[in-house]
Amino acid sequence: MSRNVHCIKLNKEAEGLAALPYPGELGKRIYAAVSKEAWHMWLGHQTMLINEYRLTPIEPKARKFLEEEMEKYFFGAGSEKPKEFSQPE
Repeated sequence: MSRNVHCIKLNKEAEGLAALPYPGELGKRIYAAVSKEAWHMWLGHQTMLINEYRLTPIEPKARKFLEEEMEKYFFGAGSEKPKEFSQPE
């Protein structure tokens, strides 16, 4: 059975995540306030960040950067795209 949350990113009631998507307090906050739809949007944004900045997610510095961007994406002013990024056609 799915559960609904008031999604902080989309500002609407939507289907919530089935499990914690990330460890720790940030994961708990996301689970409580982010919808599946918004989480999938983040995954696309995160992929773009990894590719554009050529990050290696297993490196602690890259993980810290992605965690900070995730925090901004959902609970802050938003995560910016790199200046050099251009949307593929």
